[in-house]
Amino acid sequence: MVPHGRPAAGLKRFNVKEKTKSRNNFLVQGSILAAASIIAKIIGLIYRIPLLNTLGNEGISYYSTSNEIYAIILMISCFNLPLAISKLVSERVHRGEYRNAHRVFLCAVRFALLSGGSLALLTYMFAGAITKYLMSYELAKYSLRVLAPAIFISAIIGTFRGYFQGYSTMVPTAISQVIEQIANAVITLVCAGIMFSYGESLAATEGNASLGPAWGAAGGTFGTVASITIALLFMMAIYTAQKKTLARNMRRDHSGVRESTMAIYRQLVLTILPVILSTVIYNISNVVDQGIFFRVLKGQGYTDAQYGTIWGIYSGQFRVLMNVPLALASCLAPSIVPSLTAAMANRSRVEARQKIRVSIRFTMLLTIPCAAGMAALAKPIITMLFTQENGVPLSVGIMQAGALMIIFYALSTLTTGILQGLGRLRTPLLNCSIALVLHLIMLYVLLTSANQNIYAVVYANIFFAAVICVLNGIAIARCMSYRQEWYKTFVVPALASIIMAAAVYVVYTVFNAFAGNTVSTVLSVVAGVLIYCVALVSLRGITIDELATFPKGNAIIRLLRRIGLAR
Repeated sequence: MVPHGRPAAGLKRFNVKEKTKSRNNFLVQGSILAAASIIAKIIGLIYRIPLLNTLGNEGISYYSTSNEIYAIILMISCFNLPLAISKLVSERVHRGEYRNAHRVFLCAVRFALLSGGSLALLTYMFAGAITKYLMSYELAKYSLRVLAPAIFISAIIGTFRGYFQGYSTMVPTAISQVIEQIANAVITLVCAGIMFSYGESLAATEGNASLGPAWGAAGGTFGTVASITIALLFMMAIYTAQKKTLARNMRRDHSGVRESTMAIYRQLVLTILPVILSTVIYNISNVVDQGIFFRVLKGQGYTDAQYGTIWGIYSGQFRVLMNVPLALASCLAPSIVPSLTAAMANRSRVEARQKIRVSIRFTMLLTIPCAAGMAALAKPIITMLFTQENGVPLSVGIMQAGALMIIFYALSTLTTGILQGLGRLRTPLLNCSIALVLHLIMLYVLLTSANQNIYAVVYANIFFAAVICVLNGIAIARCMSYRQEWYKTFVVPALASIIMAAAVYVVYTVFNAFAGNTVSTVLSVVAGVLIYCVALVSLRGITIDELATFPKGNAIIRLLRRIGLAR
């Protein structure tokens, strides 16, 4: 409640209020962000196809390597700024301290300028050393140097996104992500083609055929720099347009509490440091995996081009596809943090438990069928999206073997966000550290003793995410005296997904006999969605009351009643 009985004021254009009209408004906001993120992922998937055709698997490997390093550096500098800012802003907005909330934003901007600028400069200066000695893939230095300015720009845009998220609106972030990805697709493809030609001209004079793919990857990464700049300009325009509303909020601030700048910096650092460390450990596994994978395969007699091509298939095809369904959990996590922060500030453990239960259930209802469907239609999807015949059997095998990774990564991402929303910032750090150590041991054994090649990376990552799920689940149970309902959350969606997977395989087989791969795949996906929904309702995996709490739940209920699946 705002002091003196004054109503809380939000951002008018985006209809932000301190009290939501629905208990599960975080699901709506998370779904908005998820929808935008999925659109962005699909755009990214679409432009990856011509990018792969331009750069080849070796070029994609350079592109992916530089992006993996960039992602880790981004996490150290600013990736978690939106989450930390949203948590601190949400706490103050909830107490009616709008001036302090804005001070958090201003302090975060200064923090981002310093951290992002410093790491961008260091990345550019030491790009060659990082790619040569850490990744054993020296020619990725060109694309990493091009990416360096994006670290600085991303740090700034993260402060704007976190500020709006603290007001429980994901709309500005969602729109900026779509704009960013559209710009990225166009600029990446144009620049990749130009720089690939430049690299080939260098290759002709220097006698190194890898220069074409390496410089082409550098051209592709320029799309990231340009697109994040465009997204930043959009967020700055939104902030400028909302200045009057923000000023009105601050005039209504009668809390009488004024935090010092140093106090805010201290809270910002104490909030962001454990989040950064846990996120870095959570995501650094892929970079470490690549370094270990390259070194072991090099010791086994593989050439740079050979293990680079294998990794390019894994990172440029499987992980790109996997990230589409994972967008849901990645977006629900930041939306649930301010929601749980408010619930804990009210000391409403019942409400917090309800939010945890709904978010986990919602995530599993969507990610389990995605995993089953991608495993069942692995070959049709790979054949439809990636035109290069070379590597298709390996891509299919990786997707089928790695289907469980989608489920465990989704759940581990969400439960990490839940713990952060509950104020248990150090717990995910400890859990991720334990999982990483066990993961690396398993990876090395599978690569050296079991000789599993790229499948060792897949199995070790499944194990890594599963360990985090278990440890996070135990921590949530202890913290909140919480027990997750198992049958409707995991068992029924799994059964419905198995039914769906078998059905879509049959549908694809029948239609592929005369309609071709692309048409048959699209029809199978549509049929799979309908079959899964029918199976889920038939198995009583979801009730009408539960469905009503989901985004657009009432519209879904009306549809089910019309077709006779609900009373």
